Amino acid sequence: MPAETDDPIADLLIRIARQDREAFRAIYPVTSAKLMGVLLRILGTRAEAEDALQEVYTRVWLRAGRYDASKGRGMTWLIAIARNHAIDRLRARPPQTSSGDDAEALDQLSDPRPGVLEGLVAQGEARRIVDCFGELEPDRAASVQGAYLDGLSYEDLARRFGVPLNTMRTWLRRSLVKLRECMES
Repeated sequence: MPAETDDPIADLLIRIARQDREAFRAIYPVTSAKLMGVLLRILGTRAEAEDALQEVYTRVWLRAGRYDASKGRGMTWLIAIARNHAIDRLRARPPQTSSGDDAEALDQLSDPRPGVLEGLVAQGEARRIVDCFGELEPDRAASVQGAYLDGLSYEDLARRFGVPLNTMRTWLRRSLVKLRECMES
């Protein structure tokens, strides 16, 4: 297996397989946001996703030797570990059972689709998000969309926009702060 690839995450995984603690420390800041997003989407709660994220990195440390750069990119392998771990956690949850309470049974039978009021609120929030995105510079808005909606890595975005990796990180961090401020106002 080559020591250097065109995939920085793969390079870190190869080093982690050799028990390189510095590589293990280096992989977290460049992958944790993406993996947290995957876990949060599947598990639904931040607390559980945070717990799962710690377990995912434990698995990465223990299983990095199984990574094969010829079969795919490093981030793809990490996402598969996170996804599979989240699914395992979902399967391990105890099944929801009814206690015989009629109100609880009715709740389970109720229509899960959002009502008119919820739909209007969601529509208003969506409009606010679009307006807030409009306040960002076009390349910043496109980079946030690429990272958090399209699932592109920081490295892919840096290449796409022709900027250094750390510049891309700064763009994303500052853009998220601006979006949060806009949404809270």
